Amino acid sequence: MSRSPSMKISRVGLFGLLAPSIAIYTFIMIVPLILSLYYSLTDWTGGPVKNFIGLDNYKLLVKDSLFWHSFKNNIIILALTLVIQMGLAFLLTTLFMSKALRLKEFHRTVIFFPVVLSAVVVGFVWQMIYSHDYGVLNALLKAVGLDSLIRPWLDDPKIVIYAVTLPLIWQYLGVPLMIFISAVQGISKDIYETSELDGCTGFKKAVYITFPLIYDTIKVVMMLSISSNMLVFSHIYVMTGGGPGTSSMVLAQYAYKTSFGSMQLGYGSAVTIGMFILSFGIILLFKRLAEVKN
Repeated sequence: MSRSPSMKISRVGLFGLLAPSIAIYTFIMIVPLILSLYYSLTDWTGGPVKNFIGLDNYKLLVKDSLFWHSFKNNIIILALTLVIQMGLAFLLTTLFMSKALRLKEFHRTVIFFPVVLSAVVVGFVWQMIYSHDYGVLNALLKAVGLDSLIRPWLDDPKIVIYAVTLPLIWQYLGVPLMIFISAVQGISKDIYETSELDGCTGFKKAVYITFPLIYDTIKVVMMLSISSNMLVFSHIYVMTGGGPGTSSMVLAQYAYKTSFGSMQLGYGSAVTIGMFILSFGIILLFKRLAEVKN
């Protein structure tokens, strides 16, 4: 069966439309990844000479306690984000789909607005909120008589990683919320009406009707959250710089510090490749667990 000229033209046109995006993605993502892999096999320190050293950088990486400490901080941030942010997004979705809530468009706009803000701006704002001397948080605690809860939020190694996670949860809460709302709006109203006739209302309807029907959407959103939280950098860099000490250091910041602070660009590239492998592994593990549950 011969193909019509119109089909050939449409495919050529489609390729022409996709070509710029593919070229940009290749230039921004694929090429740097390949270069990082190449540089990770060298002892490059910024000059033109790069000696090939094979897997030596990766041997050091496996024994690097600071690398694994940074990875642990990423895992803490990831776990808190998945539990709190996804949980809040699902609860808010249930609330937005109910008839009790008024001014839904206004509330959605307010929740989504932080998403469009710069991560650097959000970092500076929350740095002022957390300030021990003039911060809004400690001032509020003092005003309501909870002086015992006042803390140097960004200077205490025991709590700083939890403090820097809250701005991430707050800023990007609107993303899963909008996706969940869109998924719920695609569910037939007849299903909800039938469930209500059977006495399945309120929280039961959210657990037994809404959650199973948007489960695939939730999995996709959680995988996107995993990939983005493993690359978190700007918020923490602005608020703490990884401190105090290395208590809030994350993988992306460790790679940046190693590459441009110590000018160990070869080893820094190995850190980025290690970060990519760990992120990819976590996504695969989550995907496998989600499929088993399903």
